[in-house]
Order: sequence, then C-alpha cells, then structure tokens
Amino acid sequence: MADFNIPKHIAIIMDGNGRWAKKRGLPKIAGHSAGVEAARNVVEAAADIGIKVLTLYTFSTENWKRPKAEVDALFRLLENYLDKETDKLNKNNIRFRAIGDIDAFPPSLKDRLRRTMESTAANTGLVLNLALNYGSRGEILMAARKAAADICSGKLKAGDLDEKRFSGYLYTWDLPDPDLVIRTSGEMRVSNFLLWQISYAEIYVTDKLWPDFDKADLANAVSEYRSRERRFGG
Repeated sequence: MADFNIPKHIAIIMDGNGRWAKKRGLPKIAGHSAGVEAARNVVEAAADIGIKVLTLYTFSTENWKRPKAEVDALFRLLENYLDKETDKLNKNNIRFRAIGDIDAFPPSLKDRLRRTMESTAANTGLVLNLALNYGSRGEILMAARKAAADICSGKLKAGDLDEKRFSGYLYTWDLPDPDLVIRTSGEMRVSNFLLWQISYAEIYVTDKLWPDFDKADLANAVSEYRSRERRFGG
C-alpha cells in the first residue's frame, strides 16, 4: 500500500550552483546567490505543504577546500540572508536551527547565527535546519566520543547504549529522522550527509541544478514520496 502521508522531515543536498553559473557565463558566486533565492522559495513551499523539518546541506566540512574568496562570499551570503529573513521567519512561525561546528566560523557569522536561533526559538511551525560546517562521519565520531566519555564516567552502562541512546548524542537528537532526501543536479551520492539519520529515508534525485529547483519541484518530490511503499526492511 502506498504511503499517502507527507514526509515529516525532508533533507536536501543542494547541488549545482557552480554549474548553473558556468552555463550562463557567470561567476560562481552568482550561482550561489541564485541558490539562496531557490532556498528561500523552497522554505516557503515546505511550510505551505506542512513539512515539520527541512534540513538544507549548506556548508560541508569539505567545503573549506574551496578558494578562500568563494568561502568568504558564501559566508557573506549566509549572513545577509539571516539579516534579511529573520523577521520573516518569525512572521511565518519558522524556527531556525543550525547543526555542525559553527564555532569555526568568523565571529560576526557565529553571532548572527546564534541571534537568529534565539530570536526564533519559540516558533512552533517549520524547523529550518541548516547543516553548516557539517560532516556526518565527524558527527558520528563526536557522538561516539561523548558516549564513551559517559561510559567511562559511569554515567552510562556500555550495555545500555542502543540506537536510541546513541541518536541522543547526535546534532539531530531532538529531531525526527529524514523521511525523504532530495539531491539536485543528478549526482548519485549522499556526500557525507546525515549518514546515520537517513538509514531508511526515501531518496529522490533530479537532474535540475539547485538554482532552478522551485516550489513545483518540491511538490513533485513529495508526490513521488507519497507513491512509494516504505517497508523499513520488513
């Protein structure tokens, strides 16, 4: 039987900004700017559909390998987005979250991220969750170290460490696992994204580059999800 419920949690690997810009003879930062606009539209669409959590893979731990000028431009785009959108997030009852090691970011960006999280903390609608300086292998190692420390201190018995308790050490400890993972640009990989959390997620890949992904595309992905039978290994 098909599952006609909408996904509670959608996670998106937003890929293709650079290729979008290259196809148009534009600098890569123009693709990132267009990607921000696409993200804004998808956030609105997710809230309208009734999605509970939207996680966007915004800046991975591997993205530090990009040219410094590009990284700095990405940080400015993110800070500008938060400056412009925080009031709108509150107006639309959207709660802003970030997962990852944001302490590595420039002070002004860290401050802006924390202020936006604090400003929207009481909102009860869509949770907009940005993965920033995030890598899933690093997250799992962090969780394993925390669990090991609790075992060594006697706070936790080794035999009591099960999947549910281990999940409590992850960045997403208070969020449901993703039901649907969307990847744009046609790439067939998960790129170190939420490896623990997406164990039973449905995967939807589109050839569209991220800046071209719009509200209709999100609706199509959700429709495809609803047509699938989820067995969870059964």
